[in-house]
Amino acid sequence: MKSRFSRWASVASVVLISTTFLGANSTMTPTSEQGNSAWTSLVDAYFDTVYLPFNPTEGTSAGLHQYDGKLENYSRASLEKEAAALRTYEEKVEAFPAAKLDPSDEGDREFLLGTIRSQLLTLETIRTWQKDPDIYSSGISNSAFTIIERNYAPADVRLAALIAREKQMPAALEAAHENLANPPKIFTDIALEQLPGIISFFQNDIPAAFTSVKDRKLQDEFNVSNAAVIEALNHYQQWLKTDMLPKSNGDFRIGAATFSAKLRDDEMVNIPLDRLLTIAYADLHKNQEQFRQIAHEVDPSKTPMQVLGELQADHPAPDQLLGKFQNTFNNLIQFIRERQIVSIPSEVQPTLEDTPAFMRATTFASMDSPGAYETGSHKAYFNVTVPGADETPQERAESMAAFNIGTIVSTSVHEAYPGHYVQFLFMPQIHSRVRKMLYSDSNVEGGAHYCEQMMLDEGYGQPGWGAKDAREAKLIRLGQLSDALLRDARFIVGIKMHTQGMTIDQAVDFFQKEGYQTRATGLVETKRGAGDPTYLYYTLGKLMILKLRADVQQKEGASFSLEKFHNEFLLQGVPLPVVRRAMLGNSSPVL
Repeated sequence: MKSRFSRWASVASVVLISTTFLGANSTMTPTSEQGNSAWTSLVDAYFDTVYLPFNPTEGTSAGLHQYDGKLENYSRASLEKEAAALRTYEEKVEAFPAAKLDPSDEGDREFLLGTIRSQLLTLETIRTWQKDPDIYSSGISNSAFTIIERNYAPADVRLAALIAREKQMPAALEAAHENLANPPKIFTDIALEQLPGIISFFQNDIPAAFTSVKDRKLQDEFNVSNAAVIEALNHYQQWLKTDMLPKSNGDFRIGAATFSAKLRDDEMVNIPLDRLLTIAYADLHKNQEQFRQIAHEVDPSKTPMQVLGELQADHPAPDQLLGKFQNTFNNLIQFIRERQIVSIPSEVQPTLEDTPAFMRATTFASMDSPGAYETGSHKAYFNVTVPGADETPQERAESMAAFNIGTIVSTSVHEAYPGHYVQFLFMPQIHSRVRKMLYSDSNVEGGAHYCEQMMLDEGYGQPGWGAKDAREAKLIRLGQLSDALLRDARFIVGIKMHTQGMTIDQAVDFFQKEGYQTRATGLVETKRGAGDPTYLYYTLGKLMILKLRADVQQKEGASFSLEKFHNEFLLQGVPLPVVRRAMLGNSSPVL
């Protein structure tokens, strides 16, 4: 997990489907389950006295509901207190003798130390709390969302917790007034773009989630707390427009030294930035050439972008969309088992449903899974944003372009089989508290992105396996390559914007011309890159996993098993350098 100041951090919650859970009871504090007692005590002390108290929303997401009534304290005094606590534990973890740990705990030590240093880098060097207005408004809405997204407890219990959180939200927005100083204009613009939806979320979606609560006193108390939050958000929005926007002249760029430090702390990657760019361009050009070749095979009379347009128009009707995903799940599972791609620890499939109203503006498909220590809600939901009846024909057509035949396959693979859902199904077999609570983007997102390519390389998407004929098979591969080119563009844009002076307009153009994306997508992706500098982790992770697999295969020779490789990889859950050491027995280069 990432701190509240990492705006674009994905939530790597985990699925626990079986009736026997390895996590702690949701009303208790979990303890680490492996390693020597001194290390276990140090890990538990860090989570129980630093990480969770300063990030209570992460506690709710993990299923530790003793944190539900608490909210992150955004005051300058609290930030300074958090940094001091992190410094203390940085020293303690660094001083703990690695020689006394078994290899798994030694990996946990490196992972935890990097996470602490990354949080300090964000607080003290990047200083998101001083530059980004959106972390405050989106932060409090996410804190409310974690309480209403799952029915982990009776509605009245969750409403009481929400009220306790809401009472602290106006103070969080007041802290923004004190903390923000010369933010980059793009960050203020993003916050202002987000705020109408956030205000609507509190006005409409949150009350709708608790209509079943009959306790009049509780409802009255909620009406008061919710109205206060809405008033504070409206005031915040007006303040940003009239006062902060004219003063938003800061630079969003973090610079080469900080970029490298962040990549080192988050992913344990020390590759020089110029070499990373060489790697990224090589992958971009390889994928571009493959895209051109296949597009020419589909229709030699059309340009690659014209063929891509045809692909985007090839989608099911909106009322058939969920059924199409369900059929894809069934086909993927059968393929995975027949070709022995990876073990699937549960027969239970995620429940397909239309995306809840309060999430529709920000996602077209997502996996919503219970946290590592959640005992009150066992279902995992695969949310798909089906176009609504109130949308115009043009709006429906634009929405459904995201659900073309290639995207349906790549999304199903990435989010479910054998991507995130299967990743999550392996979590009960991981006994380390560090690996249950923290995650590596290059492992989690890189792993799911790797699966998109791997499954097609292994034969999925061919006639009989997801495609009805050879032409459809080519379109499925083009869909996968389109997603790969998007991630390649992120890789390059992130580095060049933050370390080489690439402008916003140049970045948008790059996504469009080199990444084969629409201009609208390029703008969204560029905005993300301004606040998420190292969003190269999708492609970087995929490439590191491909090299790891090749190296393991070379070492094992004829005895190599793809299923065994994937099973062992999914039990790691740590940055790729640690995974390499565990699976190869050495610290050889990741790329």
